[in-house]
Amino acid sequence: MTVRTVVLVGGSGFIGSRLAQRLASLDVRVLILTRHARHAAELRLLPQVELIEADVLDAAQLTAVCARADALVNLVGVLHSPAGDPYGPAFARAHVELPRQLVAAARAAGLKRLIHISALGADAGAPSAYQRSKAAGEAVIRTAGVDLDWTIFRPSVVFGPHDQFLNLFARLLPFAPVFPLGGAQAGFQPVFVDDVVEAICHALFKHEGIGEVLELAGPRRYTLAELVRYVARLSGRCSLVVPLPEPLAMLQAACLECLPGPLMSRDNVLSMRRDNFASGAALPFGLQPTVLEQVAPQWLGAPTAVRGRFNRLRQGARRN
Repeated sequence: MTVRTVVLVGGSGFIGSRLAQRLASLDVRVLILTRHARHAAELRLLPQVELIEADVLDAAQLTAVCARADALVNLVGVLHSPAGDPYGPAFARAHVELPRQLVAAARAAGLKRLIHISALGADAGAPSAYQRSKAAGEAVIRTAGVDLDWTIFRPSVVFGPHDQFLNLFARLLPFAPVFPLGGAQAGFQPVFVDDVVEAICHALFKHEGIGEVLELAGPRRYTLAELVRYVARLSGRCSLVVPLPEPLAMLQAACLECLPGPLMSRDNVLSMRRDNFASGAALPFGLQPTVLEQVAPQWLGAPTAVRGRFNRLRQGARRN
């Protein structure tokens, strides 16, 4: 079946906005479900994109939108949730209940193609609530039955312009000549956002990966400490990274949880008990992964950082 219209749930986020731009460039109509259209105002400028304000957990609204499309991509994910059994209310709502509603809406609308973005490390027996909830969401998709052509992608941590990973460290390092780091020896295999987008598009248009769970990762493995030191070098910083043992990392995370929009949680620390590595090839479909060091300097390099500091100072002085 030719894919002409795609529904994106979570389409205003980091990966979703990049995917929307790519699909629009391919002359595919993109329907983005969002609670608040103003959060995705820049996407409204794309001629093929339609922003639809809706409650993504409302069955009638979901079904009505799915009836207009050929495929559905779920990109919703949250990193933090209040504690709860078995994995906290925010995780349960975003990672388990939403996939259940999407499967039901797709069936009701007669939509066949469903792509679900999970996470590398999703496992019912994982140490963190985040990972366990992601596994529960996968189980919902897997049991959808033969009436849905589903594909599950498990990306490692995703990097790129405007990410909340490398860019987070770039923002924090100027204020921390000594940088205490929980999970410093945790392993990651970061994947470039455009590689994730390319894999999703390949699955959509080549009709491959149906009924499969596919991992998405980069070509190289790093510890978290190595990644932070790399960001420091790119941004011209000389921060001393001090690894924290898990008890101190948990204490640090407990303090950070009290901040609005927490930077770290104790559940994040638990996630880092397991290395976030692909079990086989970095990318499916014969795609070649992008090396982090080849692209990250484009937005994390020292000249960019200097310009950013100059712009902030200029804004502080109210000069245009």
